[in-house]
Amino acid sequence: MTQTAFPDPYESGRAAGWKIVDASALTQDLTLEADVVIVGSGAGGGTAAEILAESGWRVVLVEEGPLQTSRDFRMRESEAYPALYQESAARKTRDKAINILQGRCVGGGTTVNWTSSFRTPAATLAHWAKAHGLKGYGEAELAPWFERMEKRLNVSPWPIAPNENNDLLRRGAEALGIPTAMIRRNVRGCWNLGYCGMGCPTNAKQSMLLTTVPAALAAGATLLTRTRAEKLVLDRDRVTGLECRALDGAGIFPGKARITVRAQHYVLAAGAIGSPALLLRSGAPDPHGLLGRRTFLHPTVVSAALLRDPVEGFSGAPQTVYSDHFLDTLPVDGPIGFKLEAPPIHPVLAAITLPGEGAEHARWMRELPRLHVLIALLRDGFHPGSEGGRVLLRGDGSPVLDYPFTPYLGEGFRRALKVMAEIQFAAGARVVMPMHQDAGVYRNFETAKRMIAKLSPDALRMRVVSAHVMGGCPLGDDPRRSVVNLSGRHHQIENVHVFDGSLFPTSIGANPQLSIYALAARLAEGLVRGARRG
Repeated sequence: MTQTAFPDPYESGRAAGWKIVDASALTQDLTLEADVVIVGSGAGGGTAAEILAESGWRVVLVEEGPLQTSRDFRMRESEAYPALYQESAARKTRDKAINILQGRCVGGGTTVNWTSSFRTPAATLAHWAKAHGLKGYGEAELAPWFERMEKRLNVSPWPIAPNENNDLLRRGAEALGIPTAMIRRNVRGCWNLGYCGMGCPTNAKQSMLLTTVPAALAAGATLLTRTRAEKLVLDRDRVTGLECRALDGAGIFPGKARITVRAQHYVLAAGAIGSPALLLRSGAPDPHGLLGRRTFLHPTVVSAALLRDPVEGFSGAPQTVYSDHFLDTLPVDGPIGFKLEAPPIHPVLAAITLPGEGAEHARWMRELPRLHVLIALLRDGFHPGSEGGRVLLRGDGSPVLDYPFTPYLGEGFRRALKVMAEIQFAAGARVVMPMHQDAGVYRNFETAKRMIAKLSPDALRMRVVSAHVMGGCPLGDDPRRSVVNLSGRHHQIENVHVFDGSLFPTSIGANPQLSIYALAARLAEGLVRGARRG
């Protein structure tokens, strides 16, 4: 059967007169008027843009990154990371201890993620209700919104057998009696290439780039790209304008033009670092010192192994198998739980994660086709002593996340590395190497278990990564404990809403894109209904 790439909607859209402005090409300042301006075009912003534009609102969508489409996606890390990711895929926490992969392009993280689609776990929703007083956000209340977005984005079971990297997780876990399951993916007509993190060259991934942003443009929205939202102009309890700066063609340095957008409503969907940072730069009211605090990652530790036979983790759907056994069997406020997944193994991603240098590092890179990798995503924020991190501003106004390592995290790091090593040996690994500055290469599980217990959990020794940022503008009805109310509206600013992962009171214990879609859809529809009543 011949596979065919889906057409690029932007080619026909431009011909039809879609309003797309690349701010790097502006030679003079620009002022726009709108009913609503949305900052960020990822999971939250893209979802809201479609709903509001199709409701007849004049929408301006502000995106700091470029508009790149399938014709630009050539499955090359050297091109994708500088163009599509925050800080060229080198964004780090304040102490440089955690590497954070975040999208920065039209579609945001949905353009470059690995398509794993999970509903918010029931245990997380129950914890939010009990510990954070979130009313009306239980499984039953959110189910219609999950169903709506799953249908919209074709979230469905993956019908193709997992690649070897994922199947080794399944086989190793099965040998130990650890249950696994298959990951649903938001794709349509996928070619099973394995390069989702570099943008989908066939338009199979149902990202915001391909779905909701084109729908919003077709309904009359305006898209500004390479446009950095710098400041909300506050007048007592209202915002009267959004001040933006054009960026240069590389998206790094300020360009010539300034852009001002005046609107009735302002929706922040710049992510759990970007949205708190914009409010901080704007001097937004923060009477209880909550803004940017309790910002959570899924701190993720990595275990590498070498197999006798080829694994080729760079080929095939990146993530198709997972295990929640170490979430489901632990109380949410007990020792930190973790989700097990297998990531894609591309050369640059592997090179910046593998420890060592010189000949030692080169030996591992030569073994790339036989390399197997597991990751454990730690569910942070549920334990009373687990406060996560804090978004801060550098001197130039750019944001940085301070995320201290705690003994609570350290215990979880070592426990997760031990579990992953056991699974990899059970799957037939010749050797296992936990990603830690002081780890060795272990040839059996007993040795690995003994040595992992001795590894320091300190920052910059334990190798930690994350692709999920949550919190910093938590949702709730009590202004003493939350930044926005249950409608997503800022408690002290009447025309500012937040529709992204910064709403979560904790991390969620699952890849967050589907949770953000569902919440953004619900809140955007609520904004429309509220405006009609008003």
